[in-house]
Amino acid sequence: MKEALLMQTTVKKNNSTVDLKGKKEPVYQTKQLNLWYGTNHALKNIDLDIMENEVTAIIGPSGCGKSTYIKTLNRMIELIPSVKTSGDIIYRERNIFDRNYRVEELRTKVGMVFQKPNPFPKSIYDNIAYGPRIHGIKNKKILDEIVEKSLRGAAIWDEVKDRLNQNAYSLSGGQQQRICIARCLAIEPDVILMDEPTSALDPISTLKVEELVQELKKNYSIIIVTHNMQQAARISDRTAFFLNGEVIEFDQTDKIFSTPSDSRTEDYISGRFG
Repeated sequence: MKEALLMQTTVKKNNSTVDLKGKKEPVYQTKQLNLWYGTNHALKNIDLDIMENEVTAIIGPSGCGKSTYIKTLNRMIELIPSVKTSGDIIYRERNIFDRNYRVEELRTKVGMVFQKPNPFPKSIYDNIAYGPRIHGIKNKKILDEIVEKSLRGAAIWDEVKDRLNQNAYSLSGGQQQRICIARCLAIEPDVILMDEPTSALDPISTLKVEELVQELKKNYSIIIVTHNMQQAARISDRTAFFLNGEVIEFDQTDKIFSTPSDSRTEDYISGRFG
């Protein structure tokens, strides 16, 4: 019995193995990913492991491939006709480029929050209930529970609980962004992609979103593109520095910002370029 207990060091979680000794498994494994917009080679031999229940920040100057990379993770990049890719992206042990992997299934598991708040021109309630309804949930009681749970998860329930029938456009920019996060949570994703989610927000709203991200990583894996290096240093566990479509350095965030291994990383975070 004792030997059996000693040997049992892993458990299954969401079809992925979690090491009971504390070692996390990757939710995403990107292997030799290349991407072209027509003849423009935008991503070059990207190798990255994104760990579960962590915040991974993607930093780098404009045009370096940050947003392009995260848009490949839910195959949103395929909406651009001229795009070609090679290499593999493994999500929970499945290659997302596999012909049998339906993009709708992937995007149910991998939600996305964009740079500018983009609520639907509907009530707050209908914004959150939209996804569950698409997935066939019609029961009002169940929808009510999902809406409340999602709004609480996005730390905005107390601010909007008495105005659920109001148009989401009546909210401030920061509140709208948290509504978009709640809308993402309503379909119970596994991973949340965030493409510069606070760049259009004021400092107070930015702080609320950053606090929310720290809370959400307990239950979700979060990948955030940010142009704000201070933000990356504050909220992420690991940071990848992109430059000219390549990953120059990827490591624990505190190491990236204190003792980077590559001089180009040091030059960028110290403000010498970018």
